[in-house]
This record gives sequence, structure tokens and C-alpha cells, in this order.
Amino acid sequence: MSLAPRSAALVAAALSVAALAGPAPAAAGPTPIASQPPAGRYLNLHQCVYNSPLGASNFDLMTTLVPSLDGRFRAGTDVSDTPVPAAVCGPGDGRYEPNVYTAAEPYDLASGHYLNLHQCIFWSDFDQDHLTTVVGTTDVKFVAGTNISNSPDTTVSCGGGGTDHPIPLLSSATALDLTTGRYLNLHQCMYYFDGYRDHLTTFAPSGDGRFKAGTNISNTPDTKPSCGPGDGRYQLIQVLSGVKALLVH
Repeated sequence: MSLAPRSAALVAAALSVAALAGPAPAAAGPTPIASQPPAGRYLNLHQCVYNSPLGASNFDLMTTLVPSLDGRFRAGTDVSDTPVPAAVCGPGDGRYEPNVYTAAEPYDLASGHYLNLHQCIFWSDFDQDHLTTVVGTTDVKFVAGTNISNSPDTTVSCGGGGTDHPIPLLSSATALDLTTGRYLNLHQCMYYFDGYRDHLTTFAPSGDGRFKAGTNISNTPDTKPSCGPGDGRYQLIQVLSGVKALLVH
């Protein structure tokens, strides 16, 4: 099926719109604590995607899952007894604003031992732009297969991307054993390359360790994001990076 370039499609879509990553714990890790009740039934992942002005010469998308140091791009990811009906996102900064790829998805913490975090990173040759997704309720071309299961996923599941294409080196599936710690420490690492005026977000490790994010399960809440150094062109942006410790047990 022939599809228009992503930025052109977004112009039409906008008219109708009103409104994680350390490696899986080793078998000899901490003693499971599954007998403790979870802090809430659902892990609600809020995927907040912002775009630069439509029609800009260098179109740019950026994704947040957790509050960054710049609160204008916060995301409402939480653990709750109530599944979320819609994403809660910051307003943007006056230039970047929430876009049609924004979505939220609840994951039932009682339905399995593993949070299989799928990080799907796409690249648009037309826009010279990356898009990162982690949930399955956005545009079908850009879905990610994040789930909770009793089996660890080993292969990432991503949408086809349309005129964009997935980047295997940066995409990944990370199996996080929820029974090995009280906290899901969700790390968000934001990078920027001025040559393309392009933001790149990671939440998990990938084949390219230069962009790894330290998402993990632990009995200790993390307070600072752990991120790879970038590749020399894409530089880590501290003010847009962040970490959120979510009590899952």
C-alpha cells in the first residue's frame, strides 16, 4: 500500500485531533517477592509524542514516558488500580506540541511475571527524523509489542512503519522480571543531533550501547537517569531525560 510521507499525513491528521533498560535479571538474582500484593493493578504507560511545527523545514518528533526535568514535556505514567482511558501529557513548550502518535495503554500487573518492554525506533528518510514507540494503541504502522506475560520475550515486535522503517540496531525487547524487586525504574534518555534537528529517545538497552537506557527492576528506587553517552553526533540532553520509580509490589 502506498503511503504519503509521515509529515504530510500528520498535517491531515492534526485537523481531526482535538486535544525500559537494564538487562533481564540473571537467574541468581534477588529472592522473588511475588507474595507481596502489587501497589496497583495496572501499569499505565503514557506515551507522549510531541512534534515540531507542522510544515517546518526540519520536521521533528520526540517521545516521553516519564516526567523530564523540563516539566513542559511530562508524561503521566503510573501504577494504579484504574486503567487509564487516555494519555496525560505536558502542554509542550509553545513550539513542540502533543501529536497524533500520543497514546496510553494499561498493563495488568497480575497477569504475568515479566514486563516485556518493546522499544521500537523508526527512521524517516523524508523527514530525517526518528520516532520511538513502546505501546500498542497508537497508529498501527508504529505499534510496539509491550506486554506482561509469564514468558520473557526475546524478539522485538514493531509495526511496519509505512514510509518510515524500523531500525533493528536501536529497537529491542527487554524482559523485566517483576518478581525480583519492588520498583520498576523507568529510565528515559533523550538525545539530539543539530545537523538533522532531530530528537531520539530510548527507554531500554539496544544493540547500540551508546544509546542504552538503564530501565530495571530493583528494591531501590532510582533517582537519576542512567544513559549511554551518544555517538558523537547525537548528544544526551539532560533536561529532557529522566527516571521514574514505579512501585509494582
